[in-house]
Amino acid sequence: MMHPAHASALEGLNFARPPVAVAFASSAPEGLPRIARSAAAGCAYWQHASDGHAFYTTADDHSNCPVGAYTHGVDLAPALASELEGRVGTMIQLQYLTAGEVPQIPRRPGPLRFVAYAPLGEAAFPPDVVIFRGNARQIMLLTEAARAAGAFAEGTLMGRPACAAIPQALAASRGVASIGCIGNRVYTQLGDDELYLVLPGRALVETLEQLGTITAANSELERFHRLRAEAANV
Repeated sequence: MMHPAHASALEGLNFARPPVAVAFASSAPEGLPRIARSAAAGCAYWQHASDGHAFYTTADDHSNCPVGAYTHGVDLAPALASELEGRVGTMIQLQYLTAGEVPQIPRRPGPLRFVAYAPLGEAAFPPDVVIFRGNARQIMLLTEAARAAGAFAEGTLMGRPACAAIPQALAASRGVASIGCIGNRVYTQLGDDELYLVLPGRALVETLEQLGTITAANSELERFHRLRAEAANV
């Protein structure tokens, strides 16, 4: 559970949905139920957790989305590998991807066994990553807090596929911002004005410790800039 001061700092951002804690495990997490039904895409589990559910998935539960299975380190069965190849081929034909981009897509070192999900404030497990979902202002403040904590990958803004932000954050041990992708926006109902910050769990405490200071500083600077803008328009 989060320290009360950290929880208060997060509450001050007024997220429409709670951040989601995610952890990878070699055995089924104790005290958590398995997801009742496999989702169409792994990122749909982000949505389900942000709805207030705590649960775990298996590698099989990620097999409906070959791209997400790839980024998460699922050992791809021949049929799934063929489907992934077909989808990537379609994306290349649509000029959504180029062939040169495919080998550069981040992938979590496998094999994936079990994945635990829960709203951050209710997570009974230490998260490997925390997925924050918010508008541009909210993610701006979180990103600045992560930067102040030395936990943000400078110059990193990820896009397709959104799920690749997880292995990227794990590999870099730094938070990464992601504008998502069209599949993610469909499966998670991500708003047109929303984006993500994916933060390694090990950087969570340091980032939240900076968040109150960063939020207060932005409030003061906003007042300063608004007064300055008003004076310039007189």
